Amino acid sequence: MQLYHHPYSLDSQRVRLALEEKGIDYTSHHLSPITGKNMDSSFFRMNPSGKLPLFQNGAHIIFDTIEIIQYIERVAAVSSGADETSFSSREVIEWMQKIQEWNSKYFTLSHIPEKYRILVSKFIRRVIIARMAESPNLASAYHCKLREAYETEEKLKNEQVVKRSKEHLIRLLDEIETKLNDSTYLAGEEFSMADVILIPVLSRLVLLNLEDEYISSRPSIAEYWVLVQQRPSFRKVIGRYFGGWRKYKTLIKTWCFLNFRSIFRKY
Repeated sequence: MQLYHHPYSLDSQRVRLALEEKGIDYTSHHLSPITGKNMDSSFFRMNPSGKLPLFQNGAHIIFDTIEIIQYIERVAAVSSGADETSFSSREVIEWMQKIQEWNSKYFTLSHIPEKYRILVSKFIRRVIIARMAESPNLASAYHCKLREAYETEEKLKNEQVVKRSKEHLIRLLDEIETKLNDSTYLAGEEFSMADVILIPVLSRLVLLNLEDEYISSRPSIAEYWVLVQQRPSFRKVIGRYFGGWRKYKTLIKTWCFLNFRSIFRKY
């Protein structure tokens, strides 16, 4: 089983958490969306959207995050000889879908200084144009990604787009806070795939230095956040990249790579 992912990708974190929680072995392929590695033609042929993660088991390829996680559950059940009761319940799936409905892109980008955001956006557009020239048979798919990049920049100029994303997040967190008032984890007293979907959202808020506003102000979520950080899966998938000083190492390494490639026009 092959997983194409990157530590910065929210959905990649979700799939990796699921793999670690279920104890599934896989081959890891890092593709940085910030440096445009997900635009390489070899990956683009498998997934013309260029989005991460991509899960491959033989000829079977899955792009949708929840579908990947449910597939992982089935693999784990077959491997352990468990029955269907080990799969996610309806409540768990409903929470997974509800959290997944919040698109983190505009919220995240709106909290990144404009000069850095524009530099990355310009670099990615140049990467797409370079890959288009290398693989003219994929030109239409690359054109779609190029148009998407321009549309993202335009939408970020619209205050209503960012406002709606923030309001959606607040409603979601308030509902989660109410749920966690009565249970240890999101779907009861046992850790589930619903928690796998939620944890990266909280991690993203911490990375953006928004913990006080969105997590600490909600006592049950704050207690939950402390609890889930103790899990081995969290330490391996998120903690090793973004815990303490490590987040600066991760960010600086990527930023230096991007600037080097920009200076020498190596797209």
